[in-house]
Amino acid sequence: MNTIFKALVYDKQVSLTVLDTTDLVNKAIKIHNLSGRSAQLLGELLTVCAYMSACLKSERGAVSITVKSADNSGSASVSGDVDLHIRGYVDGSCKHTLKGGVLTVIKDDGFFRPFVGACEIESDDVSRMMMDYFHQSEQIPTAVSVGVKLNDDGTCAAAGGVVMQLLPGTTEANTDRAEERMQAFTHPAAVIQKYGAEGVIRNFFEGDMEQKGLYLAHPDYICNCSRSKIEGVIIPLGKQELLNICEEQGKVSVHCHYCNTDYTFDKDDIERLFNK
Repeated sequence: MNTIFKALVYDKQVSLTVLDTTDLVNKAIKIHNLSGRSAQLLGELLTVCAYMSACLKSERGAVSITVKSADNSGSASVSGDVDLHIRGYVDGSCKHTLKGGVLTVIKDDGFFRPFVGACEIESDDVSRMMMDYFHQSEQIPTAVSVGVKLNDDGTCAAAGGVVMQLLPGTTEANTDRAEERMQAFTHPAAVIQKYGAEGVIRNFFEGDMEQKGLYLAHPDYICNCSRSKIEGVIIPLGKQELLNICEEQGKVSVHCHYCNTDYTFDKDDIERLFNK
């Protein structure tokens, strides 16, 4: 089961998050027929998206993370919401590797304007790019270590990671403790495979936190699209324009990249849609 544990450690001065996203990543691999580095890249982005979604406060909160290659030949996008419905896809050259580009994060907590942050990236190391993002765009010292380990058959053996974020006023001693502990997670997928998220909490942090302050959540790969939502997208085109498309192409087709689903509407569907 996908799991997120959140707690305060080291005199409640450091925010800790431990994630096991193995099942979530396996769903993504199956939906998009991914393999190799593309599966790892999307899986790591889905993991950090699950982390950021778990930090949302508003019941309407949502977050999206997009990585675009420097030459705009490929991209990877993930989205999540306060209900921990996480989804994403890779496109173009990102199916192979990513050498430089831009990472953009849009966070909407449902209050005012969405926060938009961006930073340049030099490689497809998701942990590194997210630490750079937090440092440059949010000015919050954050250690991120996420990873995906694949089986020989292409399925995900383990995925997840650890995120530690310093809170305002963190002492130098507790900063050093956090930095030292993060050294145990240089290969996060292997640690998650060995211990699981709960085991990481128990074996690495149990003496440094209050159990009553432990927060548990279960993210999942769920796309929020539906036929009714797609109907709402195409209706503004107008009945005649949609009928013209049916005449030229035989149907109106809309593809959802997140769940790799095609929604099709023929002439009878269009007639019914506007006669409701």
